[in-house]
Amino acid sequence: MTIAQVSKKYGISADTLRYYERIGLIPAVPRNKSGHRDYDEEACRWMKYMRQAGVQIEALIEYVALFQQGDATLPARKALLIEQRAQLYQRILEMQDSLEHLDRKIAAFDQPICQAGPPDGNPPQAQ
Repeated sequence: MTIAQVSKKYGISADTLRYYERIGLIPAVPRNKSGHRDYDEEACRWMKYMRQAGVQIEALIEYVALFQQGDATLPARKALLIEQRAQLYQRILEMQDSLEHLDRKIAAFDQPICQAGPPDGNPPQAQ
């Protein structure tokens, strides 16, 4: 698959794909005979994982580096994923709190501001 096809499929610019490869976020992409990137299924699987993970880029870079070192890094990879899961869970809790706050603010629009009206019966004056 060409870089343009992968870019379109995953909604990532070609420049970003090149950057991800350069910093080691995705494994080196094979090249065709003319030297153009030729994304294979493995590269696309990494891309899909990377986009869905919700993991910090630094952690993904570390994970890819550990993965490329082989099975001896399994405990380190597991520890990294456990740490990232905890961070993601914390972000979910914070987002849930924000969502509940917004729900309360939205619901407040459905509440009458003052059912009885102003004490003197006249509308409030602009200040």
